[in-house]
Amino acid sequence: MIGSRPEVLKKQERSAEDRLDTIVVGAGLGGLGAAISILLAGHNVHILESASEISEVGAGIQCLPNSSRVLLQWGLEEKLARYATSPRRCNMINWKGQLLSNMDFHAYQAELGTPFWDFHRANLHNGLLERAVELGATLETNARVADVEYSDDQSKATAVLEDGRRKTADIIIGADGINSRCREILLGKPDPPILTGDLAYRLLLNTEDIMKDPELRTFVEDPQVNYWMGPDAHCVNYVLRGGKLFNMVLLVPDDMPAGANTLAGNVEEMRALFKDWDPRIGKLLLLCDSVYKWRLCIRPTLDPTWSHESGAFTILGDAAHATLPYLASGAGMSLEDGLVLGLCLAKMEGKSAADKKLALEVYEHCRRKRTERIVACGSRQQFLYHVHDGKEQEERDGLFKRFGEFNFGVTGKKGMVGQRELDEARSGLVDEEDPFPWRWTSCGKWLLTYQCEVDVERRWKEIEEKRAQGARSGIVGEEALRAVL
Repeated sequence: MIGSRPEVLKKQERSAEDRLDTIVVGAGLGGLGAAISILLAGHNVHILESASEISEVGAGIQCLPNSSRVLLQWGLEEKLARYATSPRRCNMINWKGQLLSNMDFHAYQAELGTPFWDFHRANLHNGLLERAVELGATLETNARVADVEYSDDQSKATAVLEDGRRKTADIIIGADGINSRCREILLGKPDPPILTGDLAYRLLLNTEDIMKDPELRTFVEDPQVNYWMGPDAHCVNYVLRGGKLFNMVLLVPDDMPAGANTLAGNVEEMRALFKDWDPRIGKLLLLCDSVYKWRLCIRPTLDPTWSHESGAFTILGDAAHATLPYLASGAGMSLEDGLVLGLCLAKMEGKSAADKKLALEVYEHCRRKRTERIVACGSRQQFLYHVHDGKEQEERDGLFKRFGEFNFGVTGKKGMVGQRELDEARSGLVDEEDPFPWRWTSCGKWLLTYQCEVDVERRWKEIEEKRAQGARSGIVGEEALRAVL
């Protein structure tokens, strides 16, 4: 129920004959999340990681309440809360420094029952890794998957590594990120990510330096998430590790050479791009000594399906649906994928091909439309954050203000305004056109309120009912499954 804390999932007990042997390809956030969820379902997990060691790079990461809900269900609150910052609110600011609108994160958090958390990516990754190992995951590094093959009866899949080693399982889960080899194996052809025209400068600043400037110190003393929006670019910043670090991300037009994904950036060049912006940004960038830039790409959903017809191979996370980070939901969607997949495998009573196919079909039906919607909304925010001064910018800013004049929660709360004032404020406004992406009047009512277990139960029940109808009509087996799904 929305507004209540979720229960921590307990590990299922399974007999050996009902326990799947699974391989997860990739030890990033999505892969580790999938491993945790599958282990909680009572199955075995072996993780293959292509790198020489299990680690995570990057800087800050935002976890919205739907994402933190997953982490709480996996029993990670104690491990992660000490590293998390819970920002009081989020501010949308124009490029010259004028506040356009804000959102009370703590109020939404109280209604949803789960927090907005900001992490250093390494702390989140380490927490997931520790939990996966606690639950029994085994890990193997220097294990780059080159191909996937299937047994003659297609009941099992084998990951063929580049060095010739072979690893066989009942199901292989490709969680190898945006540059996914598993996706290409499933498609049977090359499939590079799609360029978005943007890149990200990512930098971490020492808050001790920020605190020396009276104009900047409030960024640290009162943690909030700040978005500055301007022509072709925007800037995001927030506090990490309880005020020890300050994360900044600058999103600008992509000027990286073909084939590059990550490069060392030029600090002076970066500063020049924001020289006419809010002076506070310039002051913060003066505290930066070095920076890297990342090319931003997306992956539309995989057609016709995320899974092999055998039911022995599927994919999740960025391999299936990489999005722009402009909805702060890329990692969150990977975590949701992992939980949903584990919940589907938890409902299996055997491990036949039919059982696996059903579980993977329900998994995909829970996830496909939601993640497609996330990718589309991320691209919409790319436009909204980057409009040039003029008519479109004035319309956007007007919507920020008008939608900000009222706010309702999922329970229909109206805050401090009466019905008449609320109706007047809403006059002429179209639902979900709020440019502030996490408010109820934008994406919030379906993005933040999602509960994986509710979705799985609903869709599984629908399928069982339709299968029963099919049986009464004389439709059974594979034909029944196709008719249902």
